[in-house]
Amino acid sequence: MSKKAQQPQEPQQRLPQRKVRFDFKDTPLHWVPNEPEASHIMNTLHILLPAGEFWFCRVYNQAVKQVTDPELREEVRGFIRQEAQHARAHDSALTPYLLRHGIDPKPYTQRLDWLFEKALGDHPLGENALSHWLQTWWLRQRVGLIAAVEHFTCVLGDWIITTRSLDDADPVMLDLLRWHGAEEIEHRCVAHDLHVHLGGSLLARWLYMLIATPMLMFLFSSGSQMMMRQDPRTRYSRGFLSLWAALGKRDLLPPLAGVGRAVLRYFVPSFHPRSEGNIAVAEAYLQQSPAAQRAAAQALPS
Repeated sequence: MSKKAQQPQEPQQRLPQRKVRFDFKDTPLHWVPNEPEASHIMNTLHILLPAGEFWFCRVYNQAVKQVTDPELREEVRGFIRQEAQHARAHDSALTPYLLRHGIDPKPYTQRLDWLFEKALGDHPLGENALSHWLQTWWLRQRVGLIAAVEHFTCVLGDWIITTRSLDDADPVMLDLLRWHGAEEIEHRCVAHDLHVHLGGSLLARWLYMLIATPMLMFLFSSGSQMMMRQDPRTRYSRGFLSLWAALGKRDLLPPLAGVGRAVLRYFVPSFHPRSEGNIAVAEAYLQQSPAAQRAAAQALPS
């Protein structure tokens, strides 16, 4: 037996970081054919997620120091690696995709910088003795908010990898969203388990879902409106929820009724994210995703 064959194989990471790359040079602005509104609402992810998911990573890099369970600690580290890759992947769409098509995201991203760096930063009221004393409490509150947001990302991820209504959309953009959605299902339990581990209560979980729901609605609404105003082919003539509802009925966005039921499930006292999404379907997509396959091939030793 050769020395190479005698070397033990490294155990597979529970939550591996797949270093995917996407080429948007041929991706049209309206990547869902003849559906500019649906395209823009989902394109909001490219300007919202880089700021939001890098914020997740900053918060979790602090929280992981307080995790006493070795298995959960490794899952949190895997979550950080995956979320950082999500942020990079969506950020990579800005210049070769949105800017190339004449969409300037700065009016939106400047507000996001304030939200995640100031309002939800380490010292939102300024760095002083009181803010330092409250750091452990404030960290737990932010972890609770992330857990609520992660419930939404799991629900949206499950929809994007199972819907057939987008199968004729641009394959590069669709692969980005489906790869991302599959990984959201893959790590769906981590945020909830971390919040509980750090002492997060049932009431806190409910409170942060009540905060996360209108916050995400506002962020999606303002981001998509900003892009539609810059696109001469779109006319934003109705309310955001009515537009989403109309697109949801055609399965071009997650149906609002289904999203509403998912929010209500979060308020069941026995709720746990392991019941959300289909992990087998998610893992199957990760095995066939073109970007994930390329990343896996590049990671193999020569």
